[in-house]
Amino acid sequence: MELKQYLDATYLKLPEQAGLTEEQNNEVVKNFIQECIDEQYQLVMIRPDQVPIARQMINEQHSKVLVGTVIGFPEGTYSLEEKLTEAKKAIEDGADELDFVCNYHAFQQGDNAMVKKEILEGTKLGLSNHKVVKWIIEVAALNATEIMRISALIKNVVIANFKENQYSQVFVKSSTGFYPTTIGKPNGATFETIQWMLENASPLPVKAAGGVKTYEDAVEMIRMGVQRIGTSSAKAILQKGSSIPSNSY
Repeated sequence: MELKQYLDATYLKLPEQAGLTEEQNNEVVKNFIQECIDEQYQLVMIRPDQVPIARQMINEQHSKVLVGTVIGFPEGTYSLEEKLTEAKKAIEDGADELDFVCNYHAFQQGDNAMVKKEILEGTKLGLSNHKVVKWIIEVAALNATEIMRISALIKNVVIANFKENQYSQVFVKSSTGFYPTTIGKPNGATFETIQWMLENASPLPVKAAGGVKTYEDAVEMIRMGVQRIGTSSAKAILQKGSSIPSNSY
């Protein structure tokens, strides 16, 4: 299995975050989409407003690269209605996969009912339109117990409401990569947080995102059981090696 088939190559910066004008950032996005097409990554992950251009470029070049986008990004505090509206627009624009930011704030405040409802409705919308759905839990904002509990909550909602053959289409994802942390503290996936997710989300697949920047880390994540990796460093990772050693499984 080639490593690139695990990669959701990601560019989610706004112009001000990239230190660029809107026009310059749009050019960066187009070049990034073209790189994903040329390198044949599994998926290109971009902001919702960029989905139409990605869909157009991919279709024109008859590429098999999938288009993914983020919903309720990055805070996760959008209302359910706002998230569903954004997701519907992304589907209409040609997105293949929807990465929702779970309302982990509500979860931390004990409002499990709100979280369960958005997991149910967001997943239902995605699956009914034959889309892959991923739920971002933002591990850097959570402690170990919270990571385990929210991973299990998502799993339990999916198991209770969807068919077994649909489980593989609903991921639990670690991070947005945009959560502000103090210097030295990771704001994305670590081996420890991924292990907690794998143990508590199964049989749902897990996506590691945020901070996966080296070939060695990517291979180790996959060896652990991760089925997707979201990274803004896809090209650098692949320059080190394009395939996973057979003893990594």
